[in-house]
Amino acid sequence: MRGLPIRVRVTLAFAVVMALVLGAIGFFLRSRLESRLDESIDEGLTSRAGQLSVVLRESGAGLSTSGDGGSLLEEEDTLAEVLEPDGEVVDSTGQLQGEPVLSAAQLAEAAAGATFLEVGQLPGLEGETRLYAAPVEVDDEELIVVVGSSLQDRDEALSSLTTLMLIGGPVALLLASLAGYGVAAAALRPVEEMRGRAAEISAGDPGERLPVPPADDELSRLGHTLNEMLGRLEAALARERRFVDDAAHELRTPLALHKTELELALRYEADAGELRNAISSAVVEIDRLIQLAEDLLVVARADDGELKLSAEPIDAAGVLGAVAERSRARAEESERALVVDAEDGARLRGDRLRLEQALTSLVDNALRHGDGEVRLAATRRGGDVELHVQDRGPGFDPEFIPRAFERFSRADSARARGGAGLGLSIVETIARAHGGRAGAANAPGGGADVWLELPASDPS
Repeated sequence: MRGLPIRVRVTLAFAVVMALVLGAIGFFLRSRLESRLDESIDEGLTSRAGQLSVVLRESGAGLSTSGDGGSLLEEEDTLAEVLEPDGEVVDSTGQLQGEPVLSAAQLAEAAAGATFLEVGQLPGLEGETRLYAAPVEVDDEELIVVVGSSLQDRDEALSSLTTLMLIGGPVALLLASLAGYGVAAAALRPVEEMRGRAAEISAGDPGERLPVPPADDELSRLGHTLNEMLGRLEAALARERRFVDDAAHELRTPLALHKTELELALRYEADAGELRNAISSAVVEIDRLIQLAEDLLVVARADDGELKLSAEPIDAAGVLGAVAERSRARAEESERALVVDAEDGARLRGDRLRLEQALTSLVDNALRHGDGEVRLAATRRGGDVELHVQDRGPGFDPEFIPRAFERFSRADSARARGGAGLGLSIVETIARAHGGRAGAANAPGGGADVWLELPASDPS
């Protein structure tokens, strides 16, 4: 069954159910007809027995004539007989020729009360015979009146109905199965159309979409869902291509500079001072390549869901103090001040190394692109802890803020001197890995304000 097409399996299931329904209906109709025919025969036998009993009581006449000299039972498919309790035949219709139709046991049963019996074929009748025997008192004498009727007409009617059902049932089942197959095929046609279109869609034409049936049903909703998935895949593919292009562009520049520095080192190999300067510059470019490679690795791991965290309870003031101490030397070179302002009791649960990486990147951006003192602050806001890095420079271009955390995005020349454009993207990646988010805005008094909003830790 599993190897068959869906429409065939649906049709077979429908045919099995339909066959059971037709069989049940046929059995019910035949049983009902048989019951009604038996009731009709029994009513006729009871009526005849009643007429015969009245005749016997009133005139003591036999069965051959009624009280007015006519034939009492003229039908060819009926019989009648009057018996004494010991089984002796008092009178009977001609076809019985005086032979009793009841056995001793049946006679005793009839003497105890009226009863219906089915016996085999009797003389003068075709097919099986249904008998009705009842006791009757005539002139203080107990007699048994027996009337019978052939069941041939009933059996022929039941046989005709059975034949009709045996012929019409399979025809009806075939027609119903063909209709079921057609309905299943029509219902699955949109699926086949979607499958065919899906087989044609490739990375070269990601804008293609699956055909959606007009009816608002399960298949239509499936088509819309698959088209939405294709849209997400298209967006992800576009981001992947843009990421690869930007990464290649960012790698090309430091590699070209590194090659230039090495060529200069070869050219000034006789001059120790020039050689030292060239090697020092090459080392700087190597550091830049290493940092870029590490940033790309963080982004790739985050995309694959493999950015692992070693979560532990962290005091926000301690993290900000460690980052400020690490960046203090560079701040002094730029004659800038680093200020730590952490709210008491601001604690969170996270990976200290990753949080320090994100905050160090923000401080580096503030020292490179901002001006004035750099303020590192921690505040509690509801159930979250916000870690802010603020400067007093020109701030962000308002048009840049909505895309500040996109990969390889850069602001205008006021804030885009150097860097690969991955710093803020990595900050957001680390924030999301902790179950939080990152934000950026221009401070009311001037300067840029970038922060991480992370879930607070239970003080216990």
